[in-house]
Amino acid sequence: MSNKMHIKLTVNGEAHEFLAEPRELLIHTLRERLDITGPHIGCETTHCGACTVTMNGKSVKSCTVFVAQANGADLTTIEGIGDPDNLHALQTSFKEHHGLQCGFCTPGMITRAAKFLEENPNPTEEDVRFGMAGNLCRCTGYQNIVKAILATADELNAAKEAAE
Repeated sequence: MSNKMHIKLTVNGEAHEFLAEPRELLIHTLRERLDITGPHIGCETTHCGACTVTMNGKSVKSCTVFVAQANGADLTTIEGIGDPDNLHALQTSFKEHHGLQCGFCTPGMITRAAKFLEENPNPTEEDVRFGMAGNLCRCTGYQNIVKAILATADELNAAKEAAE
């Protein structure tokens, strides 16, 4: 008798179906089964946020979500936010404002920041610091991450106004 269950996920717009142990962690499914390596395994306790993905429109730490809980979910990882030939505005801002150093936390930071800016398109510095509090960086001291997110908010708002 198998304990595996049939899992269906949509990750970055691509449908996936497979059998998995219900207690398999989503981060392991993404990295080892689906070869989606942008989300990183950091603390495995939800403290660092390196594994942050968007699941059904909400930011989640994939290191503490079972694949069974994600069954049927629509997921977005850093790979679904931009690509090397067409960077998302956040990726460009992180680069221009030196919002990254070693880069380990960057995929989770950008994934969370993208969702944060959807939720709050006109943030203050305090809003950004609070909204990003679940993502840790050991290298940057956060100031440039905050600058990058605020610059992106300004850029996205300017583009929206120009389109109207």
